[in-house]
Parts: sequence; C-alpha cells; structure tokens
Amino acid sequence: MRSAAVERTTNETSVSVSVDLDGTGRHDIETGVGFFDHMLAQLARHSLIDITVRAKGDLHIDDHHTVEDVGIALGQALRKALGDLKGVMRYADAMLPMDETLSRAAVDISGRPFLVFRVEFPREKIGTFDTELVREWFQAFAMNAGITLHVETFYGANAHHIAESCFKALARALRAAIAIDPRMAGELPTTKGKLGA
Repeated sequence: MRSAAVERTTNETSVSVSVDLDGTGRHDIETGVGFFDHMLAQLARHSLIDITVRAKGDLHIDDHHTVEDVGIALGQALRKALGDLKGVMRYADAMLPMDETLSRAAVDISGRPFLVFRVEFPREKIGTFDTELVREWFQAFAMNAGITLHVETFYGANAHHIAESCFKALARALRAAIAIDPRMAGELPTTKGKLGA
C-alpha cells in the first residue's frame, strides 16, 4: 500500500494529513479556510489520491501559516507514500483549460525539490483568500515532497479559475507521474542508480 500519514504541530498550527496514492480521489478536508479546502478537494479528485486533512491554525492572524503548513505536511506525506520510488513513471505534465484560463504543470519525482511558478493573478483576493498564498502552498508542497515542479498560467482573467486550473493541472500531472510503469517494476527510473541528493 502506497499510503502515509503525517502530523505537524507548531505554535501556529496543528495539522494532520493522510494520503493513499492508489485511491479513487476521496477527500475529507477541514482547514478552516474555505477556498483552500476547495482547492485541496480538486487536487484529490483529479489526482485520484485519497486525501484527508485536519488543520487548526492561527486564522485570527491570517491564513498564511495554515496554508503553508498543510503544504509542508502533504508534501511530506506524498514523499513518504512514494517509498523507494521504484517503478514510478517519474515525469509527467498536464495542460489544464478552465474556461478562459489555460495552465500547465510539469512534475519530476526526482528527490531534488525545486519550484518554478509563473502565475499572475488579476487581483489580491479570492473572496477572503490571499492569492499570494497559492504560490506559498506550491512552494511548501514541492520542497517537502522532493519534487521538481513547474507551474505556469499562459492566460486567464478570473483569479478563481487561475488558482483552480493550477491545482487541477498539478493533480493530473501527479496522477501520471506517480503511476507504476509495469515495464519498470522494481527499477528506479534513472541511469544514476539513485534519485535525490
């Protein structure tokens, strides 16, 4: 079973997450940040990764610590669930249209974390959610999952659509990258003999 659970507690947040990489996209998410819950539900549904998240944070200050720490915990859970990385497809990308918006995500399950994020939002808020937190989440997730991740929005006018297309593009890319290649079963997808630092 490629599944894992992570708990993270700081003075700012208390986060528990679990993932099942071979799930059906089931999700049970409560962070106290409505728009963020919606984005994580899209991530689960379109990646077919079962995701459970419980987070309590200092929302009386703002959403930043909660969003970032959930990204950290989910990234760590993904990395843990991937295990020794043998047999995974490793590379994948997805182009995701959403009405007037087009975004792309490209993933390398490399063990070498890196994020390129070329996304601009036409406004600073989606409801009460700060759009700058979208990048914060992707940064925390990529660094802790140990993946190289490139996210780009080519065009779009609606901030909600831009954010959602990024999460859905990541979901579809992850779905392909974490899949087991039957021709590579038991083998690492690299000529180096090792993935990661």
